[in-house]
Amino acid sequence: MYSMPHRRRRERRTDYEKRSALVISGLPRIVVRASSKHTSVQFVEARPQGDHVYAAAKSTELRELAWKYGGGNLPAAYLTGMLAGLRAIEKDIRKAVLDIGLRRVSKGARVFSALKGAVDAGIEIPHGKEVLPSDARVKGEHIAAYAKQLSTDPEKYRAQFSGYLSKKLKPEDLPSAFEKAKERIAGLEKGPQKEARK
Repeated sequence: MYSMPHRRRRERRTDYEKRSALVISGLPRIVVRASSKHTSVQFVEARPQGDHVYAAAKSTELRELAWKYGGGNLPAAYLTGMLAGLRAIEKDIRKAVLDIGLRRVSKGARVFSALKGAVDAGIEIPHGKEVLPSDARVKGEHIAAYAKQLSTDPEKYRAQFSGYLSKKLKPEDLPSAFEKAKERIAGLEKGPQKEARK
């Protein structure tokens, strides 16, 4: 007898076997979703009436936290993961399991950059260190180095980094901008700076 798969499985939106394993763990899930322009991170608990979101962050919020370089790169994913992680700690969440959905990802991908941000915020999340991007890549040093290499050819440089340049942003400054944004996010937990979230 044929059994019709659940609608979300037919739409390739949910892997129920994988989800069941995550739910059975008894820990909140850190749900990371990344598109070409944005990253979102949520700490979610499965309940009979539906998922409950304890804490969340979106890369669009980073604009208010000294980050102007968009939400679709490794540095933005890390910063979003860190911001969500700090908010989760405020809700007394200290452990979680990673949920990347149905996406097939590779070593050093943005989902793992977001994971690294959450771990650095203080959340304990099981993972293999080999999947995490290096600190240099998280800071965007590879982007800055490529920009410096292309700068000898102004036409290619402008074509490759037109998005940044149109906003009067230098790709070579990306690592220092990352450090400023990271410092600002870390400062949110230390007192008066919390107004930056409003």
